[in-house]
Formats: sequence, C-alpha cells, structure tokens
Amino acid sequence: MNDAAAGRGGDQLTGRNRGLVLVVEDERAIAELVRTYLVRDGFTVITESTGEAALATARRHRPVALILDIMLPDMEGTEVCRRLRGRQDWTPVLFLTARDEEVDRLLGLEMGADDYVTKPFSPRELVARVRAVLRRTSGVVAEQIRCVGPVKADVPRRRVFVEDGPVELTATEFDLLAHLMERPGRVCTRSDLLAAVWGHRSDVGTRTVDVHIAQLRAKLGRGAAVIRTVRGVGYSVEE
Repeated sequence: MNDAAAGRGGDQLTGRNRGLVLVVEDERAIAELVRTYLVRDGFTVITESTGEAALATARRHRPVALILDIMLPDMEGTEVCRRLRGRQDWTPVLFLTARDEEVDRLLGLEMGADDYVTKPFSPRELVARVRAVLRRTSGVVAEQIRCVGPVKADVPRRRVFVEDGPVELTATEFDLLAHLMERPGRVCTRSDLLAAVWGHRSDVGTRTVDVHIAQLRAKLGRGAAVIRTVRGVGYSVEE
C-alpha cells in the first residue's frame, strides 16, 4: 500500500464514513488529486500503483469500490478487473483512463466494469460517479421479489437466482435486469435503458446496452431465454 497517498475521510457534519475506495493509478499527481476529492466527500482511500498490489489490497481490505487506471506498469487494468471477477469479487469498478475509443470502453464493460471515466476528467464528477454506483449497489429498495420464468431477482438483497441457483452479477448488470423484470412483457428501448441504468450520459452509447445484455444472457444460462430482443427497438423480459 502507498502509505503516503492513503487517507481517512468522513462526513465532517455527521462523522459518517462512506467506506474505503481503492484507487489504482501509477501517476502520483492524479492519484493524489483523486484521493483528495474522495476524502473530502467522506471516503477512506488507499492508493496502489500496480495491478498485483491492487489485487492483494482488494483481497485484504475489501473496498466498497475501485477506481482503476487501464494503463498500469505491470498489467492492464482490464486484466485486474478480469481477475477480480474471476475470483467472484463483484466490487464496483470504475475505469479511469486516457483511452477514449469505443472499443476500449466496451472492452472495459465486458470485463465487468460498472463505469468508465476518461482523462482529462473532473474530480468532482468522478466522485459523483462513485456515489452513483454505490447507490445502485446498496440503495434501500422496497421489499420485492421479481420472478420471470426460472429467473428470480431479490431486489432488496440484490441477488439473482436461476432455478434456485445463485447468479453473480455486477451492479450495472443487476440494475439492467431488475429494470426489465419490473416491466415484464413491455419493450424497453435502448435509450430507455440507458436513461434508467446509466443516467443521461453523453459518453455512453446504445452499444453499451447490447454488451451488457450479452453478458447477462451468458451468466443467466438456462434463464437467458427470458430476455427477448426486439430488433431495431430494444429488449423485453417475458416467460
């Protein structure tokens, strides 16, 4: 752990700590900038500069979120994310990178990332993105179990089952599935899904929805058939 760039935060009015965020960035100035703004917003922060160190720290400290640079000295951030997901660690991941090509954004999302921020960036917006992802992950929701065919979504606990077997989803994948399951039989356009799950983001296109739907189907296995493609329009969930 980079002790010089570690910090403890807390809401100065309530004393509340929003949780530990792991920032993985090899440019010290950027890491310090991100740390400063997160601490101001009430987060505790640990920074690391390599992928291997990040994986070890994530296992040891169980952060509430990771901010992960793609270009690291020992491995790409996408590989760090892939390894986290491979060991069933579904901590929300936000990529922070200078690479802004659509193929790079989609690759990050395919690896299981929950959001993608490009450099140069606004540190305030980055903190807002972290908070938005955490609200989606742990927000208080009315007690509700949604069932469509063999797929069951336990909304308050943010858990999904197919034929009573658990399915591990990222925060964004869960939100997408839950939104569709809340409207069984109704066709949701890609634009509707973008607004509901990602918000009104100029840097997220409709292809992002298709990538996440493909990932959902792969993870749902026998339950994948409940997600129906309406060509040229969007998607629906039906038995």
